Amino acid sequence: MNEHNVHLLALPNEILLLILKKLDNIDVLYSLLGINNQRLDIIAQHQIFSNILNFVSSSQSTDEHSSIPVSILDRFCVDILPRVHQNVKSLIVEFGSLECILRAGNYPNLTELQLFNFNKAVISRCFMDDSLFGHIGQQITNLILISNENDSSIISEEYTEHVYAIVFTVFENLKHLSIVPSSINDYPPLSLYDLPPMTFSSATLTKLCVNVYTFDDCLALLDGRLKQLTTFIVQIDFIDDWIAVPYNVDDLPNLKCFSLICYNGTRLYRKQVLPLLRRMSYLEELTLYIHILDGPKFISGTRIDNEILRHMSRLHMFTFYMACEKDIGNPTIRISKSDIERTFTNIEHRSVACMIDYFDSINMISRVFSLPFKFDRLEHIGNNIPNIQFNFVSYLTLWDLKPYKHKFFVRLARAFPILKYLLIWNMEPPFFRRHESHLYDTDWCSIVEFPHLISLEIDYVSTYYVEHFLNETKTHLPRLTELKVNYQQLNLVTKNFTRDETRRNCAQVKQLIARYPIIYTKDFCSYFPSLLV
Repeated sequence: MNEHNVHLLALPNEILLLILKKLDNIDVLYSLLGINNQRLDIIAQHQIFSNILNFVSSSQSTDEHSSIPVSILDRFCVDILPRVHQNVKSLIVEFGSLECILRAGNYPNLTELQLFNFNKAVISRCFMDDSLFGHIGQQITNLILISNENDSSIISEEYTEHVYAIVFTVFENLKHLSIVPSSINDYPPLSLYDLPPMTFSSATLTKLCVNVYTFDDCLALLDGRLKQLTTFIVQIDFIDDWIAVPYNVDDLPNLKCFSLICYNGTRLYRKQVLPLLRRMSYLEELTLYIHILDGPKFISGTRIDNEILRHMSRLHMFTFYMACEKDIGNPTIRISKSDIERTFTNIEHRSVACMIDYFDSINMISRVFSLPFKFDRLEHIGNNIPNIQFNFVSYLTLWDLKPYKHKFFVRLARAFPILKYLLIWNMEPPFFRRHESHLYDTDWCSIVEFPHLISLEIDYVSTYYVEHFLNETKTHLPRLTELKVNYQQLNLVTKNFTRDETRRNCAQVKQLIARYPIIYTKDFCSYFPSLLV
C-alpha cells in the first residue's frame, strides 16, 4: 500500500466519510468495496454511498447518454450490487443496462427510477417482464423517463395506448411521473383522442410532467382522471379550436403548481388558455410560455393583473414569456419599449423585460417576460437583443429581414452563454452593395465564441453567414457535431473543401444535412473526418 493510502487510512472515520461524500457514489463503491481492507469495506457499505446510484454517462458535447463502461458495470452487477442492493432508494440507469442492474438484487427500498434512452422497446423487453418489475413496479413512486424516441412517423394515439398507458399499469403507486426529452428533439406527445376516458388515469399521482399533442389533451388530463394532482407541467404542441368531447371543466382546488409551454403560435389565448387559468384560483406557482397570433399588439402589465393575477390570490411565483405577433395596420404608429414598460406599475412586476422587433412595415413581434429568463428556448429573434443574460437558453432561432453583422453575433454569444442549438433564417448579407464589398473583411474585430454549440442550421441564409460561422478566424465552434447547410454554399465557402480557415469548425461534425446531393470526394471526406456516413 502506497504512502498516500497510508495517510488516508490514518484519518478517523468521520473525516473519511466527509471526504468520500464529495465523490460520486459509483466511484466510491467501485474503488473501495472488495479491495481486501475491512475498514474501507465497512465504510463503503454505508448507506449514504448506495442510496442513490447513477449508472449513466452523459456527453456534454453531444447531449448523448450511455451506460458506464461495460467492465465497471459487470463488476457492479456481479460483486457490488448484491452486497448493497438493500440500501438503494434511487436508480439512474440507461435502457441498455437496465436488465443487468435489476437482476443483480431485489432492491426492497427502491422508490425512484430515472430511465435514460426510454423508447417503445422498453415496454416489451422490460416493463412487461414480471421477473424484472413484478415487485419493483409496486414500489416505485417517482418515475422519470428520459425519452430518445423522436421518429416523426410515430402515430401519437397508438404510442399513447401501447406505451404511456402501460406505464400506469406497471407502476400502480406512482406519485410523480415525468416524461422528458433527452435533447431538444421532442418525443412522441401524449394524445388521448378516441381513447377510453380512463386511459392515463391514476388515484395516487400528485405530480405530472408531460408533452401533449393538443390543448384537448391538456383538458382531458384535468377532467378528474388524476384526482390527487397538485403539480402539472405540460408542453403543448398545438393550441387549437378543436375539442373532441366536452370535458369536465370544474375548478381545480388541488392544483398548486401549473406550467404551460407552447412554442407554436396560437390565436386562441383568450378563448382557450384564459378560461383554463380561471379554474386554478388556488395556484401558488404559475409558469406560462405562449406566442399569441393576431391578438393585442403587446401584453401589458395591466392586462396580466386583470386577466390572471387578480384571480389567483395565493400566487407567489409567476414566471412568464408572452409574445404577440401581429400586423400593425398603420406603419406610422409604432409602440416602443417604454410604452410597454409603463404598464408594469405593480410592485410584483419590477423584474420584467420586453423586446420589440419590426420585421417590415406591417409585421411586428413584441415580447414581455419575467427576469431572470428561466426558459431554455427562444425563437424568431431579430437584431434587437436587450442587454440581458439568457443563462438558461440552449435553443435559439434567428429570423430577420435586416442583415446580422459580426458585432451582433458578438453580443449574441455573450447574451446566450450556454447555447447548444442555433438556427438562422436570413438571406440578406450585411454588405451587398458593390462599394461595400471591402467591408466583408473589416466588419469583425474579435472571434465569436460558441463553446457549447453542437447544432447549427444555416441552410436558408446568405452565403455570408455560412462563411462567417465556418471561418475559424471569425467564429470558434469547438463542439459542433451537427450542421445543416446548403451544399453549394458549403462547397463555395470551403473552396471545394480545401480551405484551411474553414476546416477546423467542420472537423467534429458527425451529421451533415445538406440541401442538394453531397458529392463524397477525397477532399470532402478529409474535411469531415468525424462524419457518420
